[in-house]
Amino acid sequence: MAGELILIVEDNANNRMLARDILQSRGYQTAEAETAEEGLRLAAATPPALILMDIQLPGMNGIDALERLRAEPATRHIPVMAVTASAMTHDRQKIMAAGFDAYQSKPINVREFVEAVRTALAARPQRS
Repeated sequence: MAGELILIVEDNANNRMLARDILQSRGYQTAEAETAEEGLRLAAATPPALILMDIQLPGMNGIDALERLRAEPATRHIPVMAVTASAMTHDRQKIMAAGFDAYQSKPINVREFVEAVRTALAARPQRS
């Protein structure tokens, strides 16, 4: 169901804009962060339905940010999809073993990206 808030944590402005434009064109609301630290603050302040997390970020990387999200009661339930250029099989295995809910490689294939977002949103636990 469109309308959910999706947090995009991505340091590359072009990649952030592409994800935002794709999501907003499908009716999702978006928030954006250039760093993991900023993303953690935004997620705690206004928990999104889904977080799209780049892995290679300045400062804290996406895997460490996921660990912090999972450590906090207010954010541990939020599904997090890795969106990364690290597309080698061993990279994907390491990323998924870290606890990400989904994985999307860059460059983004629009159809696959939208389907991965829908799947991640549909699979998230419902909170009461």
